[in-house]
Amino acid sequence: MAKKENICPMLNKPCIEGQCAWWTKVRGVDNNTGNEVDHEVCSIAVLPMLLIENSNQQRGTGAAVESFRNEMTKANGITNMIMSGQLLGNK
Repeated sequence: MAKKENICPMLNKPCIEGQCAWWTKVRGVDNNTGNEVDHEVCSIAVLPMLLIENSNQQRGTGAAVESFRNEMTKANGITNMIMSGQLLGNK
């Protein structure tokens, strides 16, 4: 079976790899396999994977912010009770 030629989505011609401005080195960990990734590839080709990873990171950040907000709300409630004298026994 013949090797399939990579066609550039921007040029609609065979990929020129290292001569292209979109050709980049990708390093990290593949979330699906846990294996280290270290290869040169077309940025356009890995864009869907990078968008998925970005979404995962945003979800993690959102969860951390929500947790922080909950702790601050609890702490602010205690501070408000102290300031109003409810915890000190002053009425």
